[in-house]
Order: sequence, then structure tokens, then C-alpha cells
Amino acid sequence: MAVVTRFAPSPTGMLHIGGARTALFNLSFARRHGGQYLLRIEDTDKARSTSEAKEAILEGLDWLGLSPDAPPVFQSAQAGRHREVADAMLASGSAFKCYATPEALQARRDEGAQKREAARAEGLGEDARAELLAEADALLAPYRSPWRSGAPAPSHDAPFTVRLKAPDDGVIALDDAVQGRVEIAARELDDLILLRADGTPTYMLSVVVDDHDMGITHVLRGDDHLRNAFRQLPIYTAMGWQTPVFAHIPLIHGPDGKKLSKRHGAQSTLEFRALGYLPEAMCAYLLRLGWSDGRDDVLGLEAAAARFDLDGIGKAPARLDFDKLASVNQHALRQADGARLMAALRPFLEQNHTPSEAQMRAVQHALPLLVERAQTLPELADACRFLLLKRPLELNKKARKSLRSAGPERLEALRERLAGLAAFDAGLIASSLSEYCDAQELSMGQIGPPLRSAVTGGVPAPDLAPVLSWIGRDEVLARLDEQIAALRRGNETEEGAR
Repeated sequence: MAVVTRFAPSPTGMLHIGGARTALFNLSFARRHGGQYLLRIEDTDKARSTSEAKEAILEGLDWLGLSPDAPPVFQSAQAGRHREVADAMLASGSAFKCYATPEALQARRDEGAQKREAARAEGLGEDARAELLAEADALLAPYRSPWRSGAPAPSHDAPFTVRLKAPDDGVIALDDAVQGRVEIAARELDDLILLRADGTPTYMLSVVVDDHDMGITHVLRGDDHLRNAFRQLPIYTAMGWQTPVFAHIPLIHGPDGKKLSKRHGAQSTLEFRALGYLPEAMCAYLLRLGWSDGRDDVLGLEAAAARFDLDGIGKAPARLDFDKLASVNQHALRQADGARLMAALRPFLEQNHTPSEAQMRAVQHALPLLVERAQTLPELADACRFLLLKRPLELNKKARKSLRSAGPERLEALRERLAGLAAFDAGLIASSLSEYCDAQELSMGQIGPPLRSAVTGGVPAPDLAPVLSWIGRDEVLARLDEQIAALRRGNETEEGAR
């Protein structure tokens, strides 16, 4: 049997990282077994589904490299097929027409809640309390319709829903590939609505029909759907269809062990992109959230496909660890191809102004060293900031103090030496500055800080010689000229004041 998996998001919101992990697990499992990975957009909730959410889901999957092997299926387009199956179940007697109105069902629930509240009254006898609770339990129990046994319709034109005739007795068992064997009593299930009064199919029916028609062999999804599996199994039985293998994956929790929410920070996949994480880092990290094969190396999609299987999925919720994600992203930044890294970095470099082509070339030259200083793309962009400065430079307080202590004469001597270099590379720059220190009986600690301040304005930067070479001779000399002139103006002002 060829393996076919699916990811089935609802376009009522962005692609959550929990959903992204589910897609990743489905893709990896299908690849491991030489199968197919499909996408179904479950857009039957017209009131809440939006085209923006649909596009964001597709964009998020594409960014992560989790696009499906075939064009996506839209559940709403299959409504006719869903009704066809409901009609077949009516014909076989596994479904029936129910004439209960929403108002009557709500009144039943309200009466049950009232009796439960009444049982809490002070001074009530134990027998009376027990009787009220029993009546409340009966009213609030899973709904079994009086029409399930063929009771006549209240009128020839009465509106009706189509309900599944739930199993009466015994247990419903599921041998889940992650959770193990799980059983519930059949009486815990209600007579599930398959078609609403307006003829539209419900989610529970649509999911089963679509999974069958798409040939899905393995359903990997969050364990918040575990209860749904027991409501869907009777539909497979009623239609005589092969039940897929279910694997219900524990949800992702926040660092505090609670269900992931907005208070924990970014949640949607595209938020993580905006925060400067690379897609391969997100996939490598999400793969390890709840799955392990006993090794802790960082895996790309291809390597994951060679090793992923269901027996490595744990039963306990995984905890999102932003520090670990940052560490994995740092590894991905260091491993990334230079041209691709530049393309990913460019939007972050352009947030304040558009760098010149010369500045972008400088960034490209500096990238192999600067990437060691960052865990995310914004951090890397910040590490490049000294290369993108526009003249006149804005000096911080420490830089201004350092320049005043050196004076214009020393900066002019350093400028002359740098201007005369045969080539403006880091090796020659370092040698020239060392020779100058020896000739003037100075230390690098005396010339380095003011020279760095003049060309960076005090912005953090790595070793001085490479910094100067990346900035380039013309720009370094121009920045030095600017600071020398400013120092001379300052000296003239002080002389005039005296």
C-alpha cells in the first residue's frame, strides 16, 4: 500500500507553528515511505474563512519548503460529494432524518443546566439531590434523537437534519500510532449531524469523505482531534471504507508548560520569518519538537525524510524553547550559501534606508566573519550597520571622547598612511598600523579606538583592519576627513572662546 498523507488546515487564521509542524511530520513520513503528501484547505466555515488566511497558509508552507505534491484540494468544492455520501447512509439506514429544532435542543440543555444548579441548593435532601442530578445528566448526555428508530416526522414539510445513527452499546476502540490503544464507551457519542437543515455538510462528514476520496492512508494531526476520531470512525464503518492509520500528535506548549498562546510571543509561521529565522532552521527545530530517533543532530528536510517514522513521536507535549530555536538558526545562518544569505538579509538591511551597491558589496565581503556574531537576520543586519552608515556620521558619546583625546594631527597621520597603501586589504592595513605604532612609540590601544570611532561613529564592529578593508579606502578616507575637519572646527571654537 502506497503511503498518502495530508495536511488539512482551516483558513480561519495564519499558519500556526503547530500546524507547520504537523505539515512537516506528514511530509517527512510520506517521503520516508516513498509516498505522497497532499494539502486540503478545509474552508467549509464560510463565516470565518478568509482568502487572506488561505494565502498566508500557502505562503508559509512554500517558505518552509512544505508545499504539497499536488495542487491543494478545497473542501468547499466537494460539498456535492459529501451530500451524496450522506444520502447513501440514509439509504442504508446508518443515518436518519432528525426533526429536532435548534430551539428544542437548546431548551433541553438549558433545562439540564438548571437542574444541575438546583441540585446545589442548601437544605436539599440527598434523594432529591440525586434525582435532580440524574435528570440533569440525562438532559446533558450525548444526544440520541427520538427519530433514530423511525419515528414519523412532525409534519410533511418539517425541516430536518441528517444524523449518523451512533452505535448503541459497547466500546469504540482506536489503535493510534502515537497514543496507543484508546477506547471510549459508545454511549459517549451523540447522533452526529452529517447534513445541516440547509443541506450543507458538516466538518465531521466532510473530513471522512475527503480523506477516503483522496486515498489518505495515514492521518497525522494534533491530539486535539483525538475525540473527533471516535466520531468519525462510525462513518467509515457505515460506508464500508478502510480506516486510515491515525497518529494524534501532542500539541506544542510554551516554555512554561502551558498551551501555546500569544503571551509566549510569535506563533504564526510568517511571524518567525519576520523575526529573522531561516526556513531550514524552523523545520529542523520543529522536527525535534516531539520527535526523536535517539540522535540530536540538526536535520534538513532530506535527512529527516530518511529517518522519520511514527514510533519516534512522544506522547507528552513538546515545549517551545526560543533559546534553542535561536541556536539552531545560528547554525543555519553559518551553513547558508552566501548568495542566498544575502538575499534573505537584504530586507533587514533596507529597513532604515536603501544601501548603495558599494555598501552591499562591503556587506557581502564581511558576511563570512559577521555571521558568527548573530543568531537571527536582524542581529546580523545590526552587525553590518557600521558598513551602511551615511555621512555625516552621528558619533556616540564614547566615540566623541575618543576622537578628542587623539586630536586631528594623529588622525591626519593615520589617514596619510592609509591613503598610501598599495592595496587596501586587511593584512596590509594591520601591518601599516603596527609600523606606525612602532615608529611613534604608541600602542594599538592608543590609535585603535579613535580610528575606529572616526570610521564607525562608535557603532559596534569587529577587528579594526578587516573593518577598514570592508568599508573601502575611499569611504574610510572620506570619514576620516569629516572627523578631522570637525575636530579642527572644535579646536578653533575653543580658541575663540578663550
